[in-house]
Amino acid sequence: MLQEIKCETHAFPALAFEQVGYKSEAVGQKSYNGVAVLARVPFEVTHRALPGLGHEDTQARYIEVVAEGVTIIGIYLPNGNSGGEAGYAYKLAWMDRLHERVASLLERDTPLIVTGDFNVCPADEDFAPGTLSANDALVRPETRARYRTLLWLGLTDAIRAIRPSGPVWTFWDYQAGAWPRDRGLRIDHALLSPTIAERLISAAPDRTLRGEEQPSDHVPVTVEIT
Repeated sequence: MLQEIKCETHAFPALAFEQVGYKSEAVGQKSYNGVAVLARVPFEVTHRALPGLGHEDTQARYIEVVAEGVTIIGIYLPNGNSGGEAGYAYKLAWMDRLHERVASLLERDTPLIVTGDFNVCPADEDFAPGTLSANDALVRPETRARYRTLLWLGLTDAIRAIRPSGPVWTFWDYQAGAWPRDRGLRIDHALLSPTIAERLISAAPDRTLRGEEQPSDHVPVTVEIT
């Protein structure tokens, strides 16, 4: 599951991925946002936008697929720090609609994974001291409260199931020497429904990729289930 692909759907390099064995689907827009799926197993796209947002919302932030009986949702949740209070309100409204979608799937006992860039640090231990202000949209109480409601539906935070406490970063800013000083954030998550959580083997970010030449500021989070 990829986020922030920053290209229109037709411009996504599907052929290049096909040549190395991956089927792909993308939901993109020009210059901003965008999500995509890569898979070596068959899958069906069931939604290309978050149900409940309305047709007037054109931001490419959501894709939902079914693969081998598991529903997988890939998200690029709004950051919330741009656009003033209206931008933050959009983030909260998006999280409310996500909660509704997840609740409806869990009510049907759907095996489910919700993953991607949540732009949420769930707790103070999920960011290096001094990297974020108390008013940052990633840590504001309203943001964290909505994240917790997802967990209260019965989802398991895969990384914290494996490593319950301590710093586990998935993002290091390009500014202020964040990577060499190891001042990161944990904002990329994988949330698992109960039947999937029972099958969890491992979950961790691959931080080695952040040290490569011209890296992304995010690193992949790898989740292994039986």
